[in-house]
Amino acid sequence: MSQPTYSRTRPCRLNDVPHWDFEADVIIVGFGAAGASAAIEASRAGASVLLFEVTAAPGGTSALSGGEIYMGGHGGTPIQRSAGFTDDTEDFYRYLVMASGPNADEAKCRAYADGCAEHYQWLIAQGVQYKNSFISERIVEPVTDDCLLWSGSEEAWPFSEHAKPCPRGHTPQWMGMGGGKYLMDVLAKQVLKAGVQVQYGARAMSLVAESDNTVRGLVVKIDGVDRYARARRGVILCAGGFIMNRDMVKRNAPMLLRANYPLGTVDDGSGVQLGQSVGGAAINMSEGFVTLPWYPPESLIRGIFVNQRGQRFINEDCYHGRVSHHCLQQGGNHIYILLDKNSYAEPAFGEFFKIGIAATGDTWAEVERELDLPLNALTSTVELYNQHAARGEDPLYRKATKWVQPLIEPPFVALDCRIDHALYTTFTMGGLDTAVTGEVLDESRAAIPGLYAAGRTTCGLPRWGEGYSSGLSLADATYFGRQAGKTAARTVA
Repeated sequence: MSQPTYSRTRPCRLNDVPHWDFEADVIIVGFGAAGASAAIEASRAGASVLLFEVTAAPGGTSALSGGEIYMGGHGGTPIQRSAGFTDDTEDFYRYLVMASGPNADEAKCRAYADGCAEHYQWLIAQGVQYKNSFISERIVEPVTDDCLLWSGSEEAWPFSEHAKPCPRGHTPQWMGMGGGKYLMDVLAKQVLKAGVQVQYGARAMSLVAESDNTVRGLVVKIDGVDRYARARRGVILCAGGFIMNRDMVKRNAPMLLRANYPLGTVDDGSGVQLGQSVGGAAINMSEGFVTLPWYPPESLIRGIFVNQRGQRFINEDCYHGRVSHHCLQQGGNHIYILLDKNSYAEPAFGEFFKIGIAATGDTWAEVERELDLPLNALTSTVELYNQHAARGEDPLYRKATKWVQPLIEPPFVALDCRIDHALYTTFTMGGLDTAVTGEVLDESRAAIPGLYAAGRTTCGLPRWGEGYSSGLSLADATYFGRQAGKTAARTVA
């Protein structure tokens, strides 16, 4: 028996399909937040929907998250307004564009900023519950069931100079960390209620396409057998990123290999490869998120980061992911946080992320010697910082005044954040280029008929490691998953 000529990177031609095992108007690959949102909207728009998931349950990487969704604009969500914040849509839009980086998709930023109030109400309508509460301290993720928090670099330079700061991270009412599982349970319930047919243990093997690459269906492997699924209106790829495909990471984003803990479930790049097989353009493939959550407590933000040359390289009041991204860009592996008696506290996640004490001393010269740094390298850095900090200033990196404090009270401490030692987590941000409405685009930005995508399979709102904010991935997945589902359902069969 001859072997199939198709694969993830080569479509099965329509003429080679022996028979159809499944048929539906819309076929979706992946049951994370993007796939669930697409399925709900496609079904409610009148399409029959078939969803294939490679694992044995819904959730994907979305279920591993904190469940946080980045929302604002229109004067603020009810929770923002209750906490005393107003969030103008233009400030929200400008922040999204800045956070998206040099290759920002302004059309997607505009669509999400303008549509966010409606999206908040849509989430509520699905059954997602948010507590009317605000956490003023800088944290990574609530350990309570509270909602609103600062989840990005909104208050930090340069973002604060161009968009009025406002907390926008909305975490669902879920006691403890890991609200993503709760979010996915809510969305999965709506998927089943909408009558979507779900097939678990189904691995996408190839797209089915005509000779002109118009997509007509999907080949999936179930119980070791290739099955053929016909999509009368379109296929939506929501299969996650490619952080678990180390060969793809090595080819496209080798800097991420420095981070030693990939975040994902399957995330093997299959969605991106399937899209590329019919001419889909993959963009921003070198970009990714990386973080070492070094705060809370927020007092640690008053310290300063130095590299192995004893030099500062970032304003420490940025979001932890932005700081960690800059850590990865430094030459060598040695990264330290310098603190004094007034700013030191044990990091909340220090034990898990392997952030320990690298050196102590009654003078900075002693700390410098214990770290084996070049003579006067660290001491001159601290001396310059303290000189300006005494006036509440940071002219080199513009840390906000409320975080600027001279490091002059012994004992002095250097926390160990070595890249080859501490736990730096990472995921990819590059993926298929898509329109606001979900169509996968080719190199000329023309839509590929019958093919749509959403979530981390695409290059969406979060596309720049330096600008990432917690909640952007789920915001992108749920909002643009919805758009892809509605657009595919409207396609003429």
